[in-house]
Amino acid sequence: MSDEEQHFESKADAGASKTYPQQAGTIRKSGYIVIKNRPCKVVEVSTSKTGKHGHAKCHFVAIDIFNGKKLEDIVPSSHNCDVPHVTRTDYQLIDISEDGFVSLLTENGNTKDDLRLPTDESLLSQIKDGFGDGKDLVVTVMSSMGEEQICALKDVGPK
Repeated sequence: MSDEEQHFESKADAGASKTYPQQAGTIRKSGYIVIKNRPCKVVEVSTSKTGKHGHAKCHFVAIDIFNGKKLEDIVPSSHNCDVPHVTRTDYQLIDISEDGFVSLLTENGNTKDDLRLPTDESLLSQIKDGFGDGKDLVVTVMSSMGEEQICALKDVGPK
């Protein structure tokens, strides 16, 4: 061994996995699951009975949380599925740039400028109209598996 002490800088998310395993039989409706490498919200779960030699199977119908596409998967209920870590964070909207990016204020006072406007037409028009009227807007950003997207909007009154 050496006489020198080693110091390691640790970050909260250093080496953190984007998903965690969970037994397929325990995943319920309105939970999350990874299907075809996409984070999805489960809208329907049905379980089939065990066959002569086999496992009970879970049939998942889920919707991609970022693009809204419907995906399906069938997994033996005793096997593990990947479940994504999904986080929601509120940011105050500062500015909307010409090229479709938003400037957001984080809780610690920094700005976050790497997020595009949402593709959902109604949410997009609500954000643009509210911002154009000079309202104080707070957007909710959902992040999972390295992707982020604005998913909701709150009006906290005029500036």
